[in-house]
Amino acid sequence: MGKYIGPKSKIARKFGEAIYGADKVLEKRNYPPGQHGLMRKRKKVSEYGTQLSEKQKAKYTYGLLEKQFSRTYEQAARMGGITGENLLKLLECRLDNVVYRLGIAPTRAAARQLVSHCHICVNGNVVNIPSYSLRVGDVVSVREKSKSLEVITASLTGSKSRYAWLEWDNASMSGKFLQKPEREEIPENIKEQLIVELYSK
Repeated sequence: MGKYIGPKSKIARKFGEAIYGADKVLEKRNYPPGQHGLMRKRKKVSEYGTQLSEKQKAKYTYGLLEKQFSRTYEQAARMGGITGENLLKLLECRLDNVVYRLGIAPTRAAARQLVSHCHICVNGNVVNIPSYSLRVGDVVSVREKSKSLEVITASLTGSKSRYAWLEWDNASMSGKFLQKPEREEIPENIKEQLIVELYSK
């Protein structure tokens, strides 16, 4: 199972956005990484460069590697409708993303780890595949043995965001996947049309 393990602050600085969550380094140095930083004269970015950058941002945001991302795009293209929106919906349906959205984990990387280490159940059964795609009506819960884990309790205490397509029950530490989100309900700053244009070449 592949995942990106490189420096995350450098990636956030590259896109000028805190795509991995709050980042003190990004706040202090809000300019691209590199030896010359702000001094470097940047050439005008080509159309291809803009499209590639948007794809890379989506990849890093959701924690996918290239092969996995391109497979997800192919699936979105086969679904019918607007391919870019289908792509984001598929990414939002991933188990690690839903665990993050429910507030069980503070970041997607932490959510991925909780899933991999068998702390999360779907419909009462332990699922340890972060890319597992949820269906409407699925119930995601914290495994009984894991409910006292500090990382989970701390995350749930600090979590304020709630989403219309998810329903959370604090007493049972479980959430229901009510529906696939509409594009306007997904808060990520991603221009999905640029990704579609890149793959259409």
